[in-house]
Amino acid sequence: MSTDFQTAREALGAHLRELRVEAGLEGKDLAALLGWQASRVSRLQNGKQTPTREDLSAWARAVGRPDAIDELHGLLAALGMRERHRSWRRQLAGGLRGRQEIGVKLTDTTRQIRGLEVSRIPGLFQTPEYARVVFDGLAEFRGIAPTTEEAVEARMRRQEALWDPEKSFHFVLCEAALYHRPCPADVMAEQLDRLYNLVGQRRVALGIIPFGVQLRRTAPHAFWIYDRRLVIVETISEELWLTGDDDIAVYERAWDWLAESAQYGSPARRLIGRARAALDVS
Repeated sequence: MSTDFQTAREALGAHLRELRVEAGLEGKDLAALLGWQASRVSRLQNGKQTPTREDLSAWARAVGRPDAIDELHGLLAALGMRERHRSWRRQLAGGLRGRQEIGVKLTDTTRQIRGLEVSRIPGLFQTPEYARVVFDGLAEFRGIAPTTEEAVEARMRRQEALWDPEKSFHFVLCEAALYHRPCPADVMAEQLDRLYNLVGQRRVALGIIPFGVQLRRTAPHAFWIYDRRLVIVETISEELWLTGDDDIAVYERAWDWLAESAQYGSPARRLIGRARAALDVS
């Protein structure tokens, strides 16, 4: 079984456990309500067994949360980690939170994350206010329930990994990401302040590719590399989960070439400061 498949299954199990706890039920109590063995409840909520859609529907009804059925079904659909193409329609069927929980688990099981962002601030560096606006816009665009607060909470929890001494993060941003503004100016100003303060942190390497710099290769789209086992690429309609050696090697080469053109340290801070000044807010 692939590590990333198990990661997604554990995220689903954690959500099942949370629903049970919120209902004030012990595992044996829930098992009695469902007519299951207690061990089955334990395996599902600990990510040791893959549930069926019927299991998830029954669980949600037993804990008094039939409104969570679509979200649970969406998380189950996201278990198709062996698939290269993972549609957003399926992943977000039950709201925004499920995919964020998978992100938390992916980060927990990864020692090094490298990423390229072309036009936005990486989720690992976002302020709650910036993330909230991004999630609200995404929910509107996708036509799904705006489960924004739960998604923001999960994203902020994921950021705790930035202080884990066992992990490292190396991100390259195109300078356009400092100017493309999905939020009010005051929210963007706070976001740029956060980014400015991240430059030079011990476990975070943050580079900015300036406008006008010569590139060995242009930046076609954003992508994240998890250790040397997985590359995630987002498109408007789907995510690509790439695990083949050839795919990973070509994205590593693209990342290396782009990182060569990035500026770090004080030059990166100057670029961020210039974008912050352009907002003309106090």
